[in-house]
Amino acid sequence: MTTTVEPARRGPSGTAAGTGAGPGAETGARAGGGFGTARRDPLQRRVDALGELLGLSRTRVEPDALVAAGALLDRVAERRRLSLDHTVVALAGATGSGKSSLFNALTGLELSEVGVRRPTTGEPFACAWDPRGAAPLLDRLGIPPHARFARRSLLDGVHTRPGGSDAGLTGLVLLDLPDHDSATDEHRRQVDRVLELVDAVVWVVDPEKYADAALHERYLRPLAGLADVSLVVLNQVDRLPTEAAEAVLDDLRGLLDEDGLALGEHGEAGAVVLATSALTGEGVAELRAALGEVVAARDAADRRLTADLDDVTERLRPVYVGHGAVGLTDAAREGFVARLADAVGAEAVGRTTERDWTDAGRKACGVRWGRVRRPFTGGGASGAGASGGAETPTGPGGRGEGERLSAARPVVAEATRSLAEAAAEGLPQPWANAVHEAARRGERGLPEALDAAMEKADSGTVAAPRWWSAVALTQWCLALLAAVAAVAFVVTAAGTSSVPLWVPAALCGVGLAGGPVLSWVCRSVNRAPARRLGQHAERALRDAAADCGRARVLEPVAAELLRYEEVRDQYGVAALGAAEG
Repeated sequence: MTTTVEPARRGPSGTAAGTGAGPGAETGARAGGGFGTARRDPLQRRVDALGELLGLSRTRVEPDALVAAGALLDRVAERRRLSLDHTVVALAGATGSGKSSLFNALTGLELSEVGVRRPTTGEPFACAWDPRGAAPLLDRLGIPPHARFARRSLLDGVHTRPGGSDAGLTGLVLLDLPDHDSATDEHRRQVDRVLELVDAVVWVVDPEKYADAALHERYLRPLAGLADVSLVVLNQVDRLPTEAAEAVLDDLRGLLDEDGLALGEHGEAGAVVLATSALTGEGVAELRAALGEVVAARDAADRRLTADLDDVTERLRPVYVGHGAVGLTDAAREGFVARLADAVGAEAVGRTTERDWTDAGRKACGVRWGRVRRPFTGGGASGAGASGGAETPTGPGGRGEGERLSAARPVVAEATRSLAEAAAEGLPQPWANAVHEAARRGERGLPEALDAAMEKADSGTVAAPRWWSAVALTQWCLALLAAVAAVAFVVTAAGTSSVPLWVPAALCGVGLAGGPVLSWVCRSVNRAPARRLGQHAERALRDAAADCGRARVLEPVAAELLRYEEVRDQYGVAALGAAEG
């Protein structure tokens, strides 16, 4: 019978469907096409990146999500320490599929003559075409010593079947597995364990069970990413007429395509589909030739590990790949700083500082008639008023004596929460949680740090300008002039003085009017310095609040985002590095 290989459905980029590779990525198994592509260096680069990825992630990602990746790293290291000149191929199939008969047909040996063949395979056994260096591989697979056979040692004195040529199979280690649908749980566990470790798989199906749901749902569909190192053999075709065999093969290819198992043709990457009969020998030579291609390439182990790496990184995609742009925007940073400024009342402090300066200037440069009256009305006199000097303005906080400044806690909490939400937007959940946790840690000491910044800003005083003292002295002189002129006016009006009456009247008017005029001029001059001082106080408090927020929240959050960017870069190499190679 002549057999053909059908292609699988392919996506727009030409990548075989169902490989498990990330969007836009060409999987390592498909990068070169055929069985001859060398994969070792690109694979190692991806494996190293995955190791770095796990190291950076262990404190951020739930351990359960990393178990499969860690196990793969161990599996890769273990397999690559062992012989890469040997290719381990497993025959897997259901009860009655004839895989043991096909095993004998492929080896060209009647192994039943040495007591190996059983009606139903109960444990895996192996035949190595070149046993030198194969023992560690078989130890890894858990093949017991009594179930290991070296074909060359068996050739002497053992009947060889027709077509049992060794050409091109040097380095092949062929396994016959227990039935994957065995009623014995231990048999099924052995199949699952060995299938995880072999380099390539030959799925042996028969005309009755080729469409079995258990085979497709439990094995072929989940292992679709192993298409490059998979062969699917329809055995026992001698039981079917030629037309029926072709129809069954077409139906089998359709089922495999639905499973997502890419099928190859003309040397392209993908699973090979063949029809055989272990009884008549039909198709056995073609199967042996296909195995010869796999063995000759010496890269089935790396292809298998690459496919496993594709599968693991694709399953890790939700952990490391978010949606949209990530990071702190300038708007988020500015909004956070603005809310902290509100929490410490920077704007109110600026206004209070401006008002205090204005009030101090008004008192220092104001008319002195009110101060003269205070001792007689019970108001008392300030030290500055009594001495004629200028008052010293209070600190920028404008608080009363004994009053402790405190940042608004709810505003600080809201500012931190809003920043964390903005920073975590678009991140995968583990990294979003890490950003929120970093923000919460910073928030714990942030209100106290803001309180200290407010106390420091309030502790300073601003020295009064010297010209205030000169103005204050002038105001006292004007008040004294008005008082003396008033007395002189009375004396002159009584006729006891020869001074013209208008002179004391004019001097009294100068004294009385000069004070308010000078006070108004000084208020106008003080307005700009007061505004500048208020702005400076506001800006200083905003800067202090920004420094606190930066040190306690912004920098830790930015560090988490930087860590995520590093992790995402490593994930990109681990998931897509094969395409670069």
